[in-house]
Amino acid sequence: MSLTSDLMELREEDIRAHYAAAAAMLAGFDHAPRIGKPVAQTAEVRSPGIVQTRRFRSTTPGLATRQTARPEGVQIIARIEAADDDDPLVSPVQATAIQALRRALSVALAIGETMSEATGLADLKRANLQGSLPADRKVAFSTLLAQEALAVGHVFANVLAFLMGPHASEASVEVGDVQEVLTDNAPLMLHGLLWELDQDIAKHASDDARLVATLIAFADQVMEKIGLRDDLGWFSDRSFRIEADDLTLRGYTPARKGKGTTLTMQFKKPTEVVGNHIAKYQAMRLAKMLMAYDFDRRLNPFAELGGFIFTFMGDGKPGTGKTTLIQMMAGLINDYCQVAGYTFRYQNFGIDNIDSYQGKSGQNAKAFVQNVLDPGVIGFGTIDDIDQIAGKRGDRQSSAGQQEVTAVFMEAFAGANTVVRGNCTFGMFSNYPENVDDALRQRAGARFLVDGPQTREDYIDILSLLMGKKHNIPLGDHDLMAAQEIKRAVARSFETHNRPQEAGLLAVFDRVRDDVGDLTTLAKMGAYLKAIQQADERFTGRAIKNITDAVKVRAMDFELPDEWMEQPDLFLTKDYATKTAMIEELRKPITADMVLQEINRYADSEFRYADKSDEVAIETMVRDFGRQEEAKRRYLGGK
Repeated sequence: MSLTSDLMELREEDIRAHYAAAAAMLAGFDHAPRIGKPVAQTAEVRSPGIVQTRRFRSTTPGLATRQTARPEGVQIIARIEAADDDDPLVSPVQATAIQALRRALSVALAIGETMSEATGLADLKRANLQGSLPADRKVAFSTLLAQEALAVGHVFANVLAFLMGPHASEASVEVGDVQEVLTDNAPLMLHGLLWELDQDIAKHASDDARLVATLIAFADQVMEKIGLRDDLGWFSDRSFRIEADDLTLRGYTPARKGKGTTLTMQFKKPTEVVGNHIAKYQAMRLAKMLMAYDFDRRLNPFAELGGFIFTFMGDGKPGTGKTTLIQMMAGLINDYCQVAGYTFRYQNFGIDNIDSYQGKSGQNAKAFVQNVLDPGVIGFGTIDDIDQIAGKRGDRQSSAGQQEVTAVFMEAFAGANTVVRGNCTFGMFSNYPENVDDALRQRAGARFLVDGPQTREDYIDILSLLMGKKHNIPLGDHDLMAAQEIKRAVARSFETHNRPQEAGLLAVFDRVRDDVGDLTTLAKMGAYLKAIQQADERFTGRAIKNITDAVKVRAMDFELPDEWMEQPDLFLTKDYATKTAMIEELRKPITADMVLQEINRYADSEFRYADKSDEVAIETMVRDFGRQEEAKRRYLGGK
């Protein structure tokens, strides 16, 4: 690999020179915690009042003990070897974890050494040891020591997360905030972090999968804590390349190595999706949009220019093709990633992720989101039957787990800390979207109406497709799949939204148009939006943002050429600036018709959800009243 002027190579011999010191730290050292407090080394609480302890195996032959806190200091290697209770052999995962920790410590120490020489800190250290440090340099000395400690601590966590990333599984743990982050000097920083990691391993790592999850969760927390500091100094603007690990460290930016998902689903081709024209078209375009992501800049030109769909809601009646749409989109992304050599990660969050243990459902949801958001992969996350998974706030029938999931998804999809890089997308699917919390549903930036086959031609096409070829029934007078020609079908579908589809919205539309005329200016469209809000108070500023985002998507309403996906040199491997320029050349102008159609599409969905929600509530009340009357009749009749 050729190194640029701002990318320095960290030599392998410089890293290996610190192996002995790193191994010694892992074998054992004494540390008196300053900030962190030792915790009871027990398993996680399963339910109130019930605690399950986990056994610690002594490394002394013939000695078995139940102790969990060791007076002899921090021994990470012994702690990891004891993570599987009584197994006398070290598992491959445990060995990998120990190797990764040694490697991460050695890289961190090598970076600290390089930084010390580059900033003059090494000279100040020597002067301090000799007692000749000038008084006017003491403040600078302390500042540089703290900056070196922060850099070393972050590099240690960054490399550890990178090396353990490919070994991650579905297991997840919540280690909490890291406390023992000590900035006096680099060795003390590493001792404090290893002391806290020892605590976390003892508490959470009951098996190999949870050991890996604990290491990654701990590393993420360390990087997050250090990244919040405003005195990071020299290392912030430096980049180092480590060829042996295929790793580039870019200051305080996490660099976790992506691990893909082995997909076992049956992929569908776009030609196998009948009907659902707009949903299919947008899914196909979104699959190609994801491939514009630049792994060096960690940004997608579509996310910067506008038009990227970060979250979307797919709703429709049972059997209309939501699963088929997921299979089609995942198959397209998977194929494109194989051509480009990118790591593709697909994950689904299902009802089995709702746990009866307090806080566990939220942990599962957070792990799901973080896995898909990983900037080192192309991610596609789906939440099927979200109406069953995420509960409405204030709904007494929703479990605590469902409420936890709702809170996590709301923060992840449009929270204060949400960053849209353009490497992943989340799809929420439901047969009953009216049962989804209003605020969570409105965090879906795009709406995919999955209404299945609609026309006579659609039904002939789907019948022929599902029948297959093992029959002799003639097709008859029909041009097979002509109705599924995507551009013509999509244009026809968009034109249907020149007027609203829902009766309630249509009444608002006609009234406003009678008052102000055709909606051809922003002022008239604004009047229409206000009238919609008066008819449905849930139509807020977030709805306007989703509509404008959808309009920007329409401005990007073009197909990235198939050959760009088939020949990486044409687009996929270009630098970020070149990709951006190529995309901008294809951008289309925004028209009033586009804006009006997107207003109607979005508002139609909200009115449809509201009507269904109100009707369900009315039916429930009618049933309740009926039960009360029947109960009264039986009660009075029995007297």
